Parts: sequence; structure tokens; C-alpha cells
Amino acid sequence: MKTPVASDVLTDYLADVRARVDAALARWGGGAGEDRVAEAIEYGLLGAGKRLRPTLLFACFDAVRDRTERDSDGVAELATAVEVVHAYSLVHDDLPCMDNDDLRRGRPTVHRAFDVATATRAGFRMVPLAVRALARGMNILALDAASQRAIALELLRAAGAGGMIGGQALDLAAEGGAAGSTDALIEIHERKTGALIAASCTIGARAAGASARATDALRAYGARLGLAFQIYDDVLDATGTSAQLGKTAGKDAARAKSTFVTLASVKDARAEAERLAAAAVDRLRDGGLVSPVLAELAGYIVTRPN
Repeated sequence: MKTPVASDVLTDYLADVRARVDAALARWGGGAGEDRVAEAIEYGLLGAGKRLRPTLLFACFDAVRDRTERDSDGVAELATAVEVVHAYSLVHDDLPCMDNDDLRRGRPTVHRAFDVATATRAGFRMVPLAVRALARGMNILALDAASQRAIALELLRAAGAGGMIGGQALDLAAEGGAAGSTDALIEIHERKTGALIAASCTIGARAAGASARATDALRAYGARLGLAFQIYDDVLDATGTSAQLGKTAGKDAARAKSTFVTLASVKDARAEAERLAAAAVDRLRDGGLVSPVLAELAGYIVTRPN
């Protein structure tokens, strides 16, 4: 496994985004003590995740225009909305009726820390929470009605049947090796994982008032990076340990899932992830964009330890 080496610039950028988003997550999820579901929401939101999607949203905004402090507050709320949707998907994906996992982000999954019914309700309640954060962010940025509508559609479509939910359904149906072709596997990955990553990039572009050319380039960057992220996840699942990953290792093999590793090899899967990451950076050039942070993030995503 390659060792990721993040520059000081990227390390500082990641830390800044994490601090801003974690502060917002604490505000939105600060319902502990109100009821058990609220406590489960807070537990699910405040786990030690990578905050990759929020970071991509910030970086795509910054690739288009310089932020003011007011912009930072608004972008943080949009990034928080994306992270809440991601957290909701993890809570539900881990349920016994889905992937039936016990470990997430280095600690018990929400349904193990609480119970299945509470985790299920917590996931459902996270969706309107994300919409509220999104609306607040768009209002802070004073976006016009057309931009607000486009951004809301980006997030909700990525989270819906054409994105995460549909991808999860296909993923479950493919257990036992049913997704026997590369094309079928790509569709699962593009919907279950890639859709929200691409939406994060597109939302950042739209919030910054990007041109159609720049928006299309950042969407294409996110789409390729989303697929690269999931392929590299396949590699990590096959080669890492649960302690390293913070989640159960080897579960793809245990559930007989088709992955890029099983359809090819670890070496080939890693090479394809790296190829896609490079292709993502190429798309930035297509849009006339220069972003050292986005370029370095692409490399980091396919060398990360977990």
C-alpha cells in the first residue's frame, strides 16, 4: 500500500474545512438529551470521518472565486448538508437489512451503539436536517432563486433513486457475484458513491457562480474522482485491516461482492483508480481551472490509508 504524503498546504486546507464543518455539524446535531434518536443523530454526525465531500465542495468553490468570511460561513453550511447526507447513508448502509456492519469510523455503528429502530429513525431525520443546512447556506450566500433550485436538485438527486439509494439497491442485488461485468460494477459505483462526490463538486461550482464551462469541468472532475474513490475502496477492503480502515475489512469477499479487485486484481484496480484520478485533473484543464488543492486531493484519494 502506498503511503499518502499530503503537502503542508493540503494538510492545512483539510484541517480548516474539518474545523468549519465539524463546528456546523455540532450545531445542527446538538440534540443529545432531547431524545434517543437525537442522540443517535449526533453520534452518527460527529464520528471521525474524512470530510472528503465537504473538502471537495470548498475546493471547487475556491477554484472559481476567492472566499470572503461571509462566503466561508455559507459554504460551510452547504458542505455540512452534503456531509449530513453522507452520514445518513452510512447509518442506513450499516443496518442488518443492508450491509450488516458493526464498525464504522473506528467505533460501533449507530445501530450497535443504540438499536436498529433508533438508527433507522435517525437516518430518516437526517435528510430534512441536511435540507435545512443547505437552505441556510444558500441564504447566507444570497444566491438567486435559480441557483438555489439547481443546488437543491443536485443534492437531492444524488441522494435519491438515481444516485445513492439506487446504487445501494443495485449493490445489494449484486451480492453473490451478480454484478459480473465491469459496466455493471461501474454503474453501481457511480450511483452509490460517485453521485454524491460529483454533486459536492458541482454544488461548490454553482455556489461560486461558475460559468457553464467551469461547472461542467468540475462535475466531470467529481464524477471521475468518485469512481476512483470507490475502486480504491475495493483495494483497501481487500488489503487493509479493520484497525487501519476503521471499519470491517474483507467484507466484500465475505458477501461475495463483485469488485474491481475480484474482476481483475489488486494491482489492476489500483492502476485504474490512479488513471481515473489523473483523468479527473485533466478535466480541470478543460474548464480553464487551476487548483493545486483539487489536483493534490485527486492524488491523495487514491493513496489514502482508509
